[in-house]
Amino acid sequence: MILELADIRIHPGQNAAFEEAIQRGLKTVIQGSAGFQGFKVNRGIENTERYLLQIFWDTLEDHTVSFRQSPAFAEWRAIVGPFFAVAPVVEHFDLVAKSA
Repeated sequence: MILELADIRIHPGQNAAFEEAIQRGLKTVIQGSAGFQGFKVNRGIENTERYLLQIFWDTLEDHTVSFRQSPAFAEWRAIVGPFFAVAPVVEHFDLVAKSA
C-alpha cells in the first residue's frame, strides 16, 4: 500500500467551500480510480487554511500513472484547484508499520 500525502494551502475564508469541493471530488472522481483504497482529510488547527490530504493507493503507479495521466486528474483539479493558494506539496510513502 502507498500513501499519497498532499499538503494543501487554500485562500483565506474559503474553508467551507473547499471542504465541500474536496469531499465531492474525492467521492465522485478519485474514489473510482484504479488502485484507490481510501482517503483522509485533516484541517490545521493553528493554520486553518492548511489541509493534509491522505490517499491510500495499491501501488505508486496507480496514482502517478493511472490517475495523474487520465482525464480524471483534470476533472479533480477543476474541482479543487481554484482554492489552492500555492501548488500542493505531494509526497508518497511506503507502509512500514501499522497498529491493529
